[in-house]
Amino acid sequence: MAGIGSSNYWEDLRKQARQLENQIDLKLVSFSKLCTSYSGSRDGRRAETSDTTPLLNNSTQDRMFDTMSVEIEQLLAKLTAINDKMAEYTNTPGTASLNAALMHTLQRHRDILQDYTHEFHKTKSNFLAIREREDLLGSVRKDIETYKSGSGVNNRRTELFLKEHEHLRNSDRLMDDTISIAMATKENMTSQRGMLKSIQSRVNTLANRFPAINSLIQRINLRKRRDSLILGTVIGVCTILLLLYAFH
Repeated sequence: MAGIGSSNYWEDLRKQARQLENQIDLKLVSFSKLCTSYSGSRDGRRAETSDTTPLLNNSTQDRMFDTMSVEIEQLLAKLTAINDKMAEYTNTPGTASLNAALMHTLQRHRDILQDYTHEFHKTKSNFLAIREREDLLGSVRKDIETYKSGSGVNNRRTELFLKEHEHLRNSDRLMDDTISIAMATKENMTSQRGMLKSIQSRVNTLANRFPAINSLIQRINLRKRRDSLILGTVIGVCTILLLLYAFH
């Protein structure tokens, strides 16, 4: 009776495993079709969309994707639990004579679970990659169309503002350069003024120290003034004579 009960338990586990596998297989087929139709609908809508219409968000298919993902994950979790129970059963006493056959059956169910899990994650990853790419393209297209849909006056005004801003920046740069040149000129003039004062003070020092030189300098200055007066008188007389000659 214990053997019969154990056999029934094993068959019940296998029956549950096959039912879950059939459900998962159907769900995966529908899930794959959903992902294919999602990509196809996006491509078709992009081909039919005019240059002034942004891409529409496929919210219905997104909700279906989320719902089916949760359902398949739950079914995979149930199938994993059934496989774990089958593995526990193969380790129970009294199943040694059937252990090879049981292990072979268990391994086949495990392989099926692994294949379904791999297919689910691959399809899900492809769907998420397509949705992320389409969302990015839609965002870029929306920004472009928003820019294009702006009136010509606004675009022209924006360009004028940008040009005016650039002119102001150039004016500020020229003013900074002018101020820098003025500061450098001021520093040079201050330096030259100091040098001239230094030379004048040295000359005064030498004149005070050597009175003969000071007297000589004064005589030279007097002679220069006398020569200038004489030269001026001669030029004046010559000019008057030329004028008299011209009038007569």
